[in-house]
Parts: sequence; structure tokens; C-alpha cells
Amino acid sequence: MKGILVLLDGLGDLPCKQLNDKTPLEAAETPNLDFFSARGEMGYMYPLEELKIPESHESILSIFGNDTRESSRGQLEARGADIKLVRGDLALRANFATIDSLKEGNIIDRRVGRTLTTEEAKILAKEINKIKIPCEFIFKPTIQHRGVLVLRGGFSDNITSNDRFYSEHGMTKNKISIFKPADDEENTKYTVNVLNEFMEKVYYVLENHPVNIQRKKKGLLPANFLLMRGAGIEQPKLKFYRRWMAIAYMPLEIGFAKLSGMKVFSFDYPRLKNFDVYENLNEGLKEACEFTIKTIKKNYKDFDYAYVHIKETDIPGHDNKPIEKKNMIEYIDKTLFKFLKEFAALKGIKILVTGDHSTPCKLKSHSTDPVPVLFYNMKIKIQRFNFFPVLRKKEEKPLKEIIKFSEKNARLGSLGRIYGNQLLSITGFN
Repeated sequence: MKGILVLLDGLGDLPCKQLNDKTPLEAAETPNLDFFSARGEMGYMYPLEELKIPESHESILSIFGNDTRESSRGQLEARGADIKLVRGDLALRANFATIDSLKEGNIIDRRVGRTLTTEEAKILAKEINKIKIPCEFIFKPTIQHRGVLVLRGGFSDNITSNDRFYSEHGMTKNKISIFKPADDEENTKYTVNVLNEFMEKVYYVLENHPVNIQRKKKGLLPANFLLMRGAGIEQPKLKFYRRWMAIAYMPLEIGFAKLSGMKVFSFDYPRLKNFDVYENLNEGLKEACEFTIKTIKKNYKDFDYAYVHIKETDIPGHDNKPIEKKNMIEYIDKTLFKFLKEFAALKGIKILVTGDHSTPCKLKSHSTDPVPVLFYNMKIKIQRFNFFPVLRKKEEKPLKEIIKFSEKNARLGSLGRIYGNQLLSITGFN
């Protein structure tokens, strides 16, 4: 194996008051990542253009050299959920959500408070799949509040979303919307009519379902709506990476890796059983790190490169939980990166660490902020920094104090500014 790329989802952040004005990455104790940063190079990456807020699928597509317009979130997640698409099938990413009513349309929580158990999601999905509309469809729950909807037949994907958060970053983002056509084609109008009829029926099926009645009695939010986005038809054609293995466990990343020709290694994510999503996430993170180590050890001779995607670090950013994000980074460092530090040196393997986007805790969403990049190739003896002349002062810190892998230090690193579609070529991962 020549190299291992580790994407820590939502890694980039901004200074947090709870962490004494440090980012979670700055505040975290990361001796193994810092080992790489002292002997490698750092830089900072804009997954897309600098002023665009990236969605997860756009970042991954860009990093691996694809046109972000050629594939949608729905298409990738459908493939990751093992739903095969044929021409005309319409795929959308879905979230179970909570609204106050269909009439008012106020979004109370986009993810049902992250307390929807695996069993509850399966029961509600079974009822959703009984709904009658003028076509065949599949609704499949995936992990926690997530799901995928596929309408079978000749549909259009030139439609708006019913999830304004991803289409409008203004005052209306906490309101649901109806699906709308983005052109005047009859088929597009038919598509939105079917979807709007479907969503009305979904609400009335879910609102008074026994699962939600029980949730309300327990003081929990009901899962009474589906927020959907990322419409796409057919399976996209992506750039192929035949000599790559991928370690992924979320539908988006699994679907992307499969469509990119990678050999995918995955595991069944732990079921959410008791409403404590962070207990579930930490269990999932532990499983992800252990599975990654075991899989690389067993299969590294069979592939040139490995793509490892760790999802959990993104969630605390969306929930404004910087301490939890810091703790997750520390856990990954003392497990996965401790292993990689020894393994890479022994086998002569390059290590590339970054994020797919920034998810600052205080914003509770993705942002335009760049993500730090760390590249270790065993040839660079000590980290080099591109200090501007104005920074060359007597009070400048000694090099030994500025080798920590962080957003701030990455800005001073010798790799400089990178765009997502440049990352693999600049670091020789191709």
C-alpha cells in the first residue's frame, strides 16, 4: 500500500468559549497526529470554491476529482443503501423530522432530537411503505434518523427540495416547503405532484402512529415528517479508483465508494436502542476505529490506497457540543492514529488527514471555513511553515511549540491553500 487517506467528517471548526477560545482540534490532546505534523506538511483546503458552503457529497466528489453537478445526494445514498436505480427512478435523501403541523409547517427539530431508535424507524418505515400513490416506491431507513426514498418510473429530478435549510440560508430555513418544478416540463410537474401528495399522506400516517403517541407520552419529539433533498435519477458515472479500498459505514460514503470502483469494507452500525445518541455515536466510533485497524492490517497488500471516512466528528458540530467533538478527536488519535503512526513508519506508507468540510459548533452547520490538511510521507524531516514576514518577530514561538495539527497551524503550513480537486494530485494519491 502506498497511502491512506483519512477524512474526519466536519473536522474544521472555530474557537469555542467552552474550550477557552480554542477549536476542538486545538484543544484536543493529539500526540499521534502531532507526530505526523512534526514530520510532515500542513496546509488548508477549501473543498469547493471559497465562498460556497459545501454539502458532504459535494466535498467528497470534489476531493476525488468529480464534477459535483454530475451526481446528487439521493443517487449516492440509494446506492449505499443497496437500492438499485434504473433510468427514470428518482432518489432522494430523507430525514425523519418533527414539525408542529402540516398547516403551519414549522420545523421543531430536523432530526427528531436524535432520539429515534432503530426499531422505531423500522416500524414507521413499514407504515410509510403502505401508502398508496400513483407509482411504486421504496422508503428505506438507514442509520438513526436517516433514510432514502426512491420513486420507480419515469420521473424528473429538476425539482426543488421540501427542505429549505439546504436551499435557503435565511429566515425561512425553519419552515418546510412543498416540492416545486424547476422547469415547465409536464413530467416535472407530475413528479412534484406525486411527491407533494406523498408527503401529505406521510404526515397523517406518522402523526398519530402508536410509536409517536408513545414518544409524546415519554416527553420525546414525534417523528411525523420527512425532510428530503438531493433529487437524482439513474446511477451517476464517477471517476474510477480501481486500486483503492474504502472503509465506510454511512450510506453516502458507501454509495460513493461503490460507484467509484473501490472495494468497500463496512460493518453494521450499532443500533440506537435507548434514546442516548452520544452513547450510540461513541459506540459507533469505537467500532469504526477497531474495524479500520483490523481491515487495514488484513488487506493493505492488496491495494495501492485506502480511503477511510470517520463520520462521528461531524455530529457534535451540528449540535454545538465542542467538548464531545474534542473527546472524539482524542479517541481517534489514541486508537486509529496511534496504529497508523507505527504502521506507516514500518511499511513506508503515506498518510493524508483532512476533513470533508468544516462544521463549526457555534454555527451548528457546515460553513465556508477551510479544513486543515496534514500530509506525512516519511521524506520530510521536520514541518515547514510559510510565515509571512510580518510574523517573523522575536516573540514568534519556537518551532517545537507550533507543530500541533490545528486549523491555525495549518494556515501557516508549507502546503498552503488547496482546493478539494487538487488534494490528491498535490499529495501524489493518484
